[in-house]
Amino acid sequence: MYYLGIDLGSSSIKIALVDSATGKKMAVLQEPEEEMPIQAPQIGWAEQDPDIWWKHACNGISRLKREHDLSEDEILGIGIAYQMHGLVLVNKSGEVLRNAIIWCDSRAVDAGDLAYEDLGTQYCDEHLLNSPGNFTASKLAWVKRNEPANFEKVDKFMLPGDYIAFRMTGTVNTTISGLSEGIFWDFKNDKVSKPLLDYFEIPEALIPDLTNTFGHQGTLSQEGASQCGLRSGTPILYRAGDQPNNALSLNVFQPGEIAATGGTSGVVYAITENLSVKETARVNNFAHVNYGEQEKQIIGKLLCINGAGIQYRWLLNNLDVSSYDTMNQLANSVAIGAEGVRIVPFGNGAERMLKNTEVGTQILNLNLNRHTKAHLCRAALEGIAFAFVYGMEIMQSDGIEMNIIRAGNDNLFRSALFSTTIATLTNSQIEIYDTTGAVGAARACTINENGHSTFSTYMKNDHVQTYKPKSDNMPYQKAYQDWKKQLESMLNNK
Repeated sequence: MYYLGIDLGSSSIKIALVDSATGKKMAVLQEPEEEMPIQAPQIGWAEQDPDIWWKHACNGISRLKREHDLSEDEILGIGIAYQMHGLVLVNKSGEVLRNAIIWCDSRAVDAGDLAYEDLGTQYCDEHLLNSPGNFTASKLAWVKRNEPANFEKVDKFMLPGDYIAFRMTGTVNTTISGLSEGIFWDFKNDKVSKPLLDYFEIPEALIPDLTNTFGHQGTLSQEGASQCGLRSGTPILYRAGDQPNNALSLNVFQPGEIAATGGTSGVVYAITENLSVKETARVNNFAHVNYGEQEKQIIGKLLCINGAGIQYRWLLNNLDVSSYDTMNQLANSVAIGAEGVRIVPFGNGAERMLKNTEVGTQILNLNLNRHTKAHLCRAALEGIAFAFVYGMEIMQSDGIEMNIIRAGNDNLFRSALFSTTIATLTNSQIEIYDTTGAVGAARACTINENGHSTFSTYMKNDHVQTYKPKSDNMPYQKAYQDWKKQLESMLNNK
């Protein structure tokens, strides 16, 4: 018997099958094989048709069943992960009223910034733990102000994962974690924020009913089951946004534990019970998947780094090298500090952790008589690692502890140089696991009935390796402090 995990991204949907008894990963597939389109009717806008998500989810499930000779009776439950901060609007008949406004759409920035000012920074910081920013609540307010005809027809708004669950079950609901990612949740009063709804003039009736993150969230209707090829009555047992789910997939639940990703951009997601809001301009705070368990307010502090893997990919595309492995070998041939070459890797737009400053990518101290592409490879890996450490220092000033860092085996953290640099500078071990968000979502189905300990045992065979801090950290500290001094000089001159 199996659990099914669905991970709805903006480029594709990944579907995983795991053994319900052991958590063993049986299969993972991507649908479609090409990227899903993102529509941009205006500059800065980003939209997708939710019905396309549903179509590809159904196609992926059908493919999985066909390729692995599965019957619908073998699926015991479904877990759902999804792209955060999106907005889906439906009428009373459940029909989608407009394309979903997805996470990378920036049309609501001004509405969120004005709300932060009008509601008061103290209220937003202490109750919402965030500025309303460019999140779901602000996007909904944008629709109200700019598309009143659509808004008048709205029966419920949903996050992307809520919509997939709705198509499966016919029931509209969401989670506290989901509402917090939309900046609807009042952490101080532990309920939906009435002042925010009143400010945006959003009727409370538009908010879906609450359901638990783990446990019975609804069962597949006959219609939903027939469309996606599963058994009517199959339960949905888990739902969460992609970053909380990535942390769950890495068994990150407790204060002091950190989930990190080093893809095109970088993410640091740290677990804490500290409700400090010192850095709301640079760090976001969401209810983690285990928020409210044992009456604890477990928060996930999220920091994004735009200039991460995209910097290393740019070098791959522009140096005479054949692969990342070749670049890593070149980087390892050069001493710590890259003989003075420094790369500030922020060439992917404004950096929120730098207070939305755009410093660009800068290559410094390059000596054309001494330095080679090996120095550039080392300086790039170090520069990206230093950016992560700089971000983690911001998070520490906002109240997080750092006991352990966990990361997947499909990004920059596979590089020993990159991971060892971060481990040494933060004095934290970095554990690498071979898992994915879709696998985590499938495994999470066991938590409500069997607890976190069973989920944790699922991961034992996923461990790839552990990077430990070097005992002699002085060369790393010197290289980092030189890089940091250069960065802060740039920021002071902006």
